Amino acid sequence: MEYIGISTGFHDASISVINDKGDILFAGHSERYSKNKHDKELCLPLIYDAFEQVRDQFELHYYEKPWLKYLRQLRSGEKPALRNLSVNDSIGTAFMRVMNSPKVYTHGHHLSHAAAGFQTSTFADATVVIIDAIGEFDTISIWDASYVDGKAIYKKLWGKKYPDSIGLFYSAMTKRVGLRPLDEEYILMGMAAHGNPILVDAMRAALLDKNSNIDFKENLHIGVREDFLSSADDMDIAASSQLLVEEMIRTVMLQANILGKSNNLVYGGGVALNCLANRHLGQYYDNIWIMPNPGDSGSSLGAAALGYQKPLNWINSYLGHDILGEYPVDTILQHLFNDKIVGVASGRAEFGPRALGNRSLLADPRGKDIKDKVNAIKRRQKFRPFAPVIMEEYANQYFRFPRNWDNSRYMQVVARCRNPDWFPAIVHVDGTSRVQTVPNDRSGIRKLLEKWYAQTKCPMLLNTSLNIRGEPMVNDRADADRFQDLYNIKVIS
Repeated sequence: MEYIGISTGFHDASISVINDKGDILFAGHSERYSKNKHDKELCLPLIYDAFEQVRDQFELHYYEKPWLKYLRQLRSGEKPALRNLSVNDSIGTAFMRVMNSPKVYTHGHHLSHAAAGFQTSTFADATVVIIDAIGEFDTISIWDASYVDGKAIYKKLWGKKYPDSIGLFYSAMTKRVGLRPLDEEYILMGMAAHGNPILVDAMRAALLDKNSNIDFKENLHIGVREDFLSSADDMDIAASSQLLVEEMIRTVMLQANILGKSNNLVYGGGVALNCLANRHLGQYYDNIWIMPNPGDSGSSLGAAALGYQKPLNWINSYLGHDILGEYPVDTILQHLFNDKIVGVASGRAEFGPRALGNRSLLADPRGKDIKDKVNAIKRRQKFRPFAPVIMEEYANQYFRFPRNWDNSRYMQVVARCRNPDWFPAIVHVDGTSRVQTVPNDRSGIRKLLEKWYAQTKCPMLLNTSLNIRGEPMVNDRADADRFQDLYNIKVIS
């Protein structure tokens, strides 16, 4: 029996497949196949890739409850289509073309988030915190999670419902500074270091209930009014938004401390991608796990996990489309020494929004001009830094990690660089870096770092996603060829 999880219909559609031993056979994003960023619909190439892992018997598990979502949409003044009440219609006609419409099991949106986190963790029990923009009605939820007779049990302890939403607040501020909500929140986070949080009191007074910093005076689903902070600098809005969202997260984590039984934290939902805010999580919990794809696309894995019910065999996030062949370590090294910058598209694609070495643009982090060169290739704002990927045993020599973070294998937290002048390309203006640490796991990126270190005595590389501007990350070799032709940067497979 295989368990197929589906997330589709709103944004970032995905499919995951788990077998009856708890192995994750496949997990992939629709956008990587269709080339439409945040594609909400499933597409046939993704479905075919996923079904290569499926035998005769399988169950379908859907990541939310369509009826509840429909009711919330009615309440919020939207005009949802009645057809969306049918799970089969939500899944889409493309999916139905490759199957005979078996029964589809539906699960709560936040419960799917919780399962994606808890059942991929190593914890026997955990306090689970989910913070996102919106599920069906839930926007925040806190759970006790544990295994009883080997099966995952979830007990909801507390929550907030629409329209009070930390995620909608941050998306509204993203829109306010001229960025795309549900897409460019990470840019708002990067902008925060360039501003001053001088607008926090004004934001709090205008938007929040005076007796609570997580209850809102108005529905921010469509953003703030046009004249909101009309004369304020965008960088100051970003800095103030980041500080205020960190205060909100703190309130939720303190509530979780009071209500939860476990000192192990599993954190999920789209807000868990805010790696700057995540630096504070160690103040509340000793052990922290954020599944590398904590947003809605990761909930396909959570839905499948709810079908399977038991712990999953999480190894790493290389779960998507496979570009066959050995990781080309020596060829990559040659281009790094000759050209300083090289692309790699090899092995299975990463599940989640971070490039972790298999669909990456890599560079020597030590050159003063590397940041501008890579930004020119990526055609993005010059103020934005890049991430370092480093052998895990050297990470603490080069970075100061926040409390209770001893690694960051999926770029989930920022750390302060000890020698920022040595590595200007991977350090933000505030002195932090969004670090990826690589354990001794014999992965391709690990073997590359080992050889790079042996020849340079530098244990890290610059790592950013390999994508054409405006498109998702490269998925297959044809995508890599298009990138190579467009930017005149060699992409190795």
